[in-house]
Amino acid sequence: MDNQKKLQALIDKRNTARMGGGEKAIDKHHASGKMTARERINMLLDEGSFEEIDMFVTHRCTDFGMEKKVFLGDGVAVGSGTIDGRLVFVFAQDATVIGGSLSETMAQKICHVMDLGMKMGAPIIGLNDSGGARLQEGACALAGYAEIFERNILASGVVPQISAILGPCAGGAVYSPALTDFIFMTEQNSYMFITGPKVVKSVTNEDVTVEDLGGARVHATKSGVTHFTAPTEEDLLKQIRRLISFIPQNNMEDVPDVECTDPIDRVDDALNTLVPADPNKPYNMKDIIYSIIDNADFMEVQPEFAKNIICGFARFNGKSAGIIANQPNWLAGVLDCNASRKAARFIRFCDCFNIPIITLVDVPGFLCGTGQEYAGIIDHGAKLMFAYGEATVPKVTITVRKSYGGAHIVMSCKQLRGDYNYAWPNAEIAVMGASGAIGVLEAKNIKAIEDKEERARYIAEKESEYKEKFSTPYQAASRGYIDDVIEPRNTRFRIIRALNNCQTKRLSNPAKKHANIPL
Repeated sequence: MDNQKKLQALIDKRNTARMGGGEKAIDKHHASGKMTARERINMLLDEGSFEEIDMFVTHRCTDFGMEKKVFLGDGVAVGSGTIDGRLVFVFAQDATVIGGSLSETMAQKICHVMDLGMKMGAPIIGLNDSGGARLQEGACALAGYAEIFERNILASGVVPQISAILGPCAGGAVYSPALTDFIFMTEQNSYMFITGPKVVKSVTNEDVTVEDLGGARVHATKSGVTHFTAPTEEDLLKQIRRLISFIPQNNMEDVPDVECTDPIDRVDDALNTLVPADPNKPYNMKDIIYSIIDNADFMEVQPEFAKNIICGFARFNGKSAGIIANQPNWLAGVLDCNASRKAARFIRFCDCFNIPIITLVDVPGFLCGTGQEYAGIIDHGAKLMFAYGEATVPKVTITVRKSYGGAHIVMSCKQLRGDYNYAWPNAEIAVMGASGAIGVLEAKNIKAIEDKEERARYIAEKESEYKEKFSTPYQAASRGYIDDVIEPRNTRFRIIRALNNCQTKRLSNPAKKHANIPL
């Protein structure tokens, strides 16, 4: 065969590999409203940047007639490319090839690209659309999953790992996304669960649809498994690109720094009157967030899950930061099991990748009751405390209004190594609110007063005394627990100045193999 024929053979093989399961399979895939693996990759990455590898890999199974079902690439496209000029590694499962089921060689391809991501210090993005393990390969497929999981574990905290669920993801397949940092799901065609509706019916006699068992809505609102949802694949891939813009390439890099077009000394007089004087009246914490960040550009994480706490990415003076904030508009901003673990995981991601943490506090305490106690709120609250206390990145805390009891401690207080702790003038830092505190401190005296009117006057007087002492931030400031009481309108500038001061921060935890966070 002459050189020209060899070159043509190469071109033909590449074209065949790019066709995955063939034209009919692709047409059927398109008819279901889904893009192919390579179409997804090309939409995700900068135009023309995708460099595919392992295109000619094929499976080695000869059981159950598999020797007649051989496809170049074997059901997954892997390689590298760029997002806004920054290197990423990507794999995309191809559902047109034997349903995207995982074989031994398919797992090897995925492991190969993950190994490259680790060596090069670049994010790893997985686009999942698979029917699960390839049954014809038995234990070899299971071993392939385990190889992938081990790499997920070793890569954790070294390079960012992002998973997109663009179709089925069931059984053992769910654990790779669960081990990554962020999960995206499309709202129509994706689902995740350990066992499907048929098995659930046979074991528990429970009738449930695919959507109600493991659809995007369920995982966005009830389980918290997914961090982002999108109506279409195109929207989802754009969201991944946006997320990448906020985070470093690896754990050795600083946060991305973009040109800031928003004045750092911009003030917002509306902040001076935004928080109601009545400590029990709600307001929207997002109004504060959008006011103080660069260009009101905020990417919220898990927006539909545990709404009583807000987590997300923003920029201050062009540099990325993570924001954690209590939300008085939802359950009064109280901390519960879900809010605690949501925030703790987000904090640990930020700390892994050198992203400063800004905390906005308005918290009345932990949610009480048997439901929370039985669900382990002690452990979940400890997770949040552990995450803040362990974090060595710059930490700036603003107490906006209430900061009561144990919830005050876990929300990045000075004793958990907060670098700059500020408070607004109406902040209250105390063990509990005035009514509850007087009910405990003056219980005997109150009980001894028989006249109702006199008792009411006594309670009001004592509550007023308590408020005068603890309904201001100055008592905490007098002990050095608050670094300064600031004008709300100047919050943006004070945060940026604090972050600038922290650019040379050096802090490390005691030498250890690893900590034992209360899981």
